[in-house]
Amino acid sequence: MHALITGGAGFIGSHLAEALIAQGMRVTVIDNLSTGRLQNIAALQDHPSFRYAIEDIRNIGVMDRLVSECDMIYHLAAAVGVQRIISSPIETIETNIGGTEIVLQTARRYRKKVLIASTSEVYGKGVRIPFTEDDDVLLGPTIRNRWSYAASKMVDEFLALAYHKEVGLPVVIFRLFNTVGPRQSGQYGMVVPRFARWAVTGEPIQVYGDGEQQRCFCNVQDVVRAIVALGGTPEAIGEVFNIGSAEEITIGGLAERVRQRAGSPSEIRYLTYEEAYESGFEDFRRRVPSIEKIRAAVGWEPTFTLDQTIDQIIAYQREQMDHARNHA
Repeated sequence: MHALITGGAGFIGSHLAEALIAQGMRVTVIDNLSTGRLQNIAALQDHPSFRYAIEDIRNIGVMDRLVSECDMIYHLAAAVGVQRIISSPIETIETNIGGTEIVLQTARRYRKKVLIASTSEVYGKGVRIPFTEDDDVLLGPTIRNRWSYAASKMVDEFLALAYHKEVGLPVVIFRLFNTVGPRQSGQYGMVVPRFARWAVTGEPIQVYGDGEQQRCFCNVQDVVRAIVALGGTPEAIGEVFNIGSAEEITIGGLAERVRQRAGSPSEIRYLTYEEAYESGFEDFRRRVPSIEKIRAAVGWEPTFTLDQTIDQIIAYQREQMDHARNHA
């Protein structure tokens, strides 16, 4: 089997590439490095079953060739991170919708199975906890950039399901709830690597809002295991699945947990959303996935605790800082 991973030099994509190669598959990665990094796939570059292309998925000619040569597609390429979404709304919308459109068109041409990464953001301001895959959705107004990401990913889902219904394209959609782990960058607003880096360097840990908003964080290795399982399950075709942990923590509690596990002297500093992002920024109080559907389909559930994951991220941040110092 030969898998194509879009966004494969990114945080999740690079872990997925390693897992598929470990199972004996050939893997091709395409990534424009807007948020991905060659460093993430450095360990794979000399592997005989691995190759990569530094290119945008909206390059139709390149995608046509890569899709024609693969057996299945894992579509992870997207604009990610709250900070990036707010600062680059045009790129967010055009990348997410335009890129997915080309992936699906090309997959249809060669009848390839497509697994599409979506997001818990599509649940918007939902308050029915835990979120199930068929819940109703309430989004904020179009004048708030923050909701452009959710809306664009919803269009991706609608389009993928339309391709399945209308032309029989085998598609699987999975909604990710706060995937975290080594290699994740805090550059675009990802909270755990930012907290870990500040804790390791002794800088103030900045919490946005009142810190009482609750989230669930799932280890990337657990997430990749779920994605791989869905890819090998014919019954998953045409369906949508949540992937995430149900272990909740407040963001303020997360900051304290990271500080403790890093043995850090950092103070915890609270910033308003206006200070952190933009005027009128809207957030949600809780986001918890129901994982009953994926458990029933493939027997999956998370295995890593939040403390284990935090320890991995702290170790990774220290390793990156040591590497930077040694090559300064």
